[in-house]
Amino acid sequence: MTVLDADCVMQDIIDAVPCSPEDEKSIVKELWDAAELNEKAGDAYYVVSSRWWRSWKAYVEPEEGCVSADPNSTLVQGSRESISKGCRPGRIDNADLVLDGTDGSVGLQLRTGLQEVDDYELVPEQVWNRLLEWYGGGPSFSRMLISQGLSTKDLVVEVYPLCLQLVVAHTGDVSVVQISRKGTVGQLYDQVSELLKLDPEKMRIWDYFNKNKNVLLTTQNQTLEDYQLLTDQDILVEVEIDGAWPSDIVKSNYGMGSSNNELALVPVEPSRSSFSIAGGPSVCNGHSTEFVSGSLNGSMNLVERDSEAGYDGLSTGGYSGLTGLQNLGNTCFMNSALQCLVHTPPLVEFFLRDYGNEINKENPLGMNGELALAFGELLRKLWSSCQTPIAPRAFKARLAHFAPQFSGYNQHDSQELLAFLLDGLHEDLNRVKLKPYIESKEPNGRPDEEVAAEYWANHKARNDSIIVDFCQGQYKSTLVCPVCSKVSVTFDPFMYLSLPLPAIATRSMTVTVFCGDGSEPPMPFTVNVQKQGHCRNLTQELSIACCLGADECLLLVEVYNHRIYRYLDNPYEPLSAIKDDDRIVAYRLPSKHEKLLRLELLHQRSDVYFDIHKSQWKPFGTPLITCLPEGAHTVADIQEAVRTVIAPLCRKKSFPSPDGIKASKDDSPRDGENDFLMENYDSDMGAENCSTSSGNGKSSFQLLLIDDRGLNKSLDCDALVILNTSTRIQITVRWSDQNEDLYDTSLLENLPDVSKSGFVMKKIWQEGVTLFSCLDTFLKEEPLSPDDMWYCPSCKEHRQATKKLDLWRLPEILVVHLKRFSYSRYFKNKLDTFVNFPVCNLDLTKYVKRKGMPESYMYELYAVSNHYGGMGGGHYTAYVKLDEGNKWYSFDDSHVSPASTDEVRTSAAYVLFYRRLREDAVAGESQEQNSTERPK
Repeated sequence: MTVLDADCVMQDIIDAVPCSPEDEKSIVKELWDAAELNEKAGDAYYVVSSRWWRSWKAYVEPEEGCVSADPNSTLVQGSRESISKGCRPGRIDNADLVLDGTDGSVGLQLRTGLQEVDDYELVPEQVWNRLLEWYGGGPSFSRMLISQGLSTKDLVVEVYPLCLQLVVAHTGDVSVVQISRKGTVGQLYDQVSELLKLDPEKMRIWDYFNKNKNVLLTTQNQTLEDYQLLTDQDILVEVEIDGAWPSDIVKSNYGMGSSNNELALVPVEPSRSSFSIAGGPSVCNGHSTEFVSGSLNGSMNLVERDSEAGYDGLSTGGYSGLTGLQNLGNTCFMNSALQCLVHTPPLVEFFLRDYGNEINKENPLGMNGELALAFGELLRKLWSSCQTPIAPRAFKARLAHFAPQFSGYNQHDSQELLAFLLDGLHEDLNRVKLKPYIESKEPNGRPDEEVAAEYWANHKARNDSIIVDFCQGQYKSTLVCPVCSKVSVTFDPFMYLSLPLPAIATRSMTVTVFCGDGSEPPMPFTVNVQKQGHCRNLTQELSIACCLGADECLLLVEVYNHRIYRYLDNPYEPLSAIKDDDRIVAYRLPSKHEKLLRLELLHQRSDVYFDIHKSQWKPFGTPLITCLPEGAHTVADIQEAVRTVIAPLCRKKSFPSPDGIKASKDDSPRDGENDFLMENYDSDMGAENCSTSSGNGKSSFQLLLIDDRGLNKSLDCDALVILNTSTRIQITVRWSDQNEDLYDTSLLENLPDVSKSGFVMKKIWQEGVTLFSCLDTFLKEEPLSPDDMWYCPSCKEHRQATKKLDLWRLPEILVVHLKRFSYSRYFKNKLDTFVNFPVCNLDLTKYVKRKGMPESYMYELYAVSNHYGGMGGGHYTAYVKLDEGNKWYSFDDSHVSPASTDEVRTSAAYVLFYRRLREDAVAGESQEQNSTERPK
């Protein structure tokens, strides 16, 4: 029997099923509802493997239980065979959740990186007990429900409790304990004394982060979260010997080094044991030595734990602000963002002076001033004369308290952290104690300057802080209703600019253009459009390629199975919706075609099978579209339109008969078909284009009207009623063998795909993608997404309005976020496009709509947050320019080193920090030329 079986099997599965699937489902639901109704902090939840849980759901809900949220999941694919509808699952099996290499004799540890739903489910204790009674199995992982954030009602299951490395002083024995972050110091003392078999009165525990005795844990009812302990860090246990503590003995006998390290004589091979408290009974025998940090490829690297880890002896010439931040375990994203913020000149000046009277502890949207105080304290440490790397533990603890999404040790986005910090600092430092309610007024034709000033005054009446003073600007947002053309203008504040990167890939698309007036044969055109463009971009390129006339327009259509599948008449439909193997055609029609009656011609040919005397009509070719002239539409008008649009297909043109085309009603449908013969064109009449005589050859067409149900019917006088009330008419043109001899139907067939070679990546030279092109893309007019439609006050309906942004007011500190990460339901991607951004003299004058203001719109770069790597992992660093010495420096967690201006501009640049230049500074920048493309 395996260790898992020995430790975790509660009972053998009984032969008799305890109850029916319906009863099991009902009981579990009842227990679950009762647990949620009385939910409170401290309740226990149990971790259950999603693989087993899905099999149980398939048993109790056979119609829906085996449906997975992620059908591509490796876990699901590997377990599909074992998930059968209606089959009772076996024992609860959580073996796939266990960390490899853990020793089941002393406890088990959950694998890191597990995701709820994909890997595990959380069930209340009552439900777990009942499932265990029915099925047995294991192992069991109990986890505590704890409060997080500011609200005590915001509860979350602590799946990964605090894991601490327990070091015994003077012996060096190492063990591992798991405990909830909400566990108290008293609980820690009790369980450590039980683990080590020691008298709690004769031991004391230190916060031993970085092998330094930082704080003695003495307050019994204080939580470990309050002490800012981090997972995987050391805690030191001292045992009283003959009435004295080991540290006192070391000090008296050997003296103390600068690092306060008392473990110089510890054994090389310490013993290990494990225990778990407060976070659940399961315990881990984890690795006890090193912290981990983000690396370039997303793996985990070992980092030195000495307090001066990463200090490379940088000669700074006595400059302040050159202190690194230790990586606390995948916190490079936080370090990068912090270095940029703590080197923002207005913030440095503000937090280095006495800012206590600016703290707003009454703001319900703030964090009681704690975030501002934690940030200010960290900034002061970083700007002190000491250049030993600092561990931002206190700041991270405060951050996690108010923003639980940043708790733990997963990699996060530095821009998301920056957005939270700027907003949080603003609310903590908001000078407005009581925010007034102000209702916005309609512009009603007033000048933009007046309306914008009113919006800004309203904003300042509710939001007034150093962040607003230096970091907030103002947009002009214009919405236009596509139906009634209602225009809505607002002026909204912004904290940073999130700029999309313009597409550097073009797509080669081939579209066949048909002339609706029959003046030219169909012609394919290949054009290049932006990969992320819209249908209007394709139409514009085709219009140029085919020399479209001023009184003409193009109608895009997707053809599928020889029919019109859909009209691409929405100019803002993304081109990404068109696949490479689709067939797209365009019809040249009059510019006012929407007001004319549209005629759509579908083609069929005879297909003889089995018996030569029997045949059926099958569709072929590409539909043709033309427009009937204004006025009354008769059958003769339709006949004339058909002759005209088919004319370019004629192999040999003959002269028309003066008698024209005669209708014959004597012909009957073939072989019992329900189609009626509408017209039989007599070759003897020799009608031009529609009936052509060549020797003894005969040409005849059958034209059938397609009704609303898609059925072919005879087009006679009764059909005129339909014609007069319709906006389009569909006609079936039946081609005989004689017709195909006289007309080249290959022009209707074998149309090229949109793209046979897929996307064509077009390499853009370095100056091709600039910060200005990103800004142009951001400010161009775009339709709102279908999920974000605007309620038009005129139409009283939600409309997919077009939106146009303009810059109205720019802040002193301009933060620019380059949107390198893109997310969709099925796809995640990171763009490593090199963006050439100015280091000096960023001129935004032409982009600002607010004119006549005295301030400069020239900016210089002073900080950059970089991201290296891809979506699955990566590493963040920062570049910062110090005024003192006017030099650039690279901040890579603990490491600080000089950098050149050329090193700053890389494809890893993610968030850019600019500050406004004074007029005199602008004049003095001529010696440093900017190689970036200037806006024209």
